[in-house]
Amino acid sequence: MTHDPRLALLRTALDAAERGWHVFPLRPGGKPPALHGEKSCTLTGECADGHLKWEQRATTDPDRIRAAWSRAPFNVGIATGPSGLVVVDLDTPEHKGSSDAPDGATTFAALCERAGHAVPDTYRVRTPSGGTHLYFTAPHGVRLANTAGTVADSVDTRAWGGYVVAAGSTTPAGHYEALCGPKTAALPSWLQTILQPAPKAPQAPSMAVAGQSRRYAEIALANETRNVATAQRGSREAALFRAARALGRFVAWGDLPRHVVEQALQEAGETAGLTVSECRSTLRSALNWSITHNAVRRDAA
Repeated sequence: MTHDPRLALLRTALDAAERGWHVFPLRPGGKPPALHGEKSCTLTGECADGHLKWEQRATTDPDRIRAAWSRAPFNVGIATGPSGLVVVDLDTPEHKGSSDAPDGATTFAALCERAGHAVPDTYRVRTPSGGTHLYFTAPHGVRLANTAGTVADSVDTRAWGGYVVAAGSTTPAGHYEALCGPKTAALPSWLQTILQPAPKAPQAPSMAVAGQSRRYAEIALANETRNVATAQRGSREAALFRAARALGRFVAWGDLPRHVVEQALQEAGETAGLTVSECRSTLRSALNWSITHNAVRRDAA
């Protein structure tokens, strides 16, 4: 019997849809979407009320899937946001410009160990490059976005605004292969804490209220330090990360010196049971991110 790649990929798309995952066609043998772009949109059919992008057109409707895959052996894209998924992409270091750095799987395993948990047993897919996609169920009512390097080097995530190539798809580099059964675990709470966006920073205060702002910053420092110091095993590093992001805006605005925040949180993290190096690594990345994203000049208010 002759193998028909179109029928095999159709079955892949239908199986994903049965799990509630929203699929859309990718170019045959490739990873880019095989849907028309905004410039070539005729504003008919699905786009009659305005152009719909791939995330909006991804579907679980078997009839629409059969109609799409009847035209060509499209690879299968899974829109992670509409599917209620967060996919952790564990890459290999050469794809990040370094061949001697630890790969994403090794780094993620170390992060899990720090959080006091084993690497979750969940649905996973091997990519042609040798990386791995870990599928997790997204937390209810929380809209997470894609990240690149937020968790760690070679550990990216796909959520709203992102997609992954489904197992069963093929590129010139090789196959996407499922490594286990279909069970999808819930996103670990420690990982959600890292991925969840920090609250939007309020407008920087004017000079007239700078004194009040500094007092508020000192109170926030005391509260966050206490939260870190009393954090339980399994949530200590996440608490430190969250505290550093929260306090970074006060460093950016000049209400708190960076060395004061670093020293206070370093001591709190060590009190909670983290090592010196774990605290320093977490503090550096979280503070750098927060300061960069909250660098608003007071005189611009």
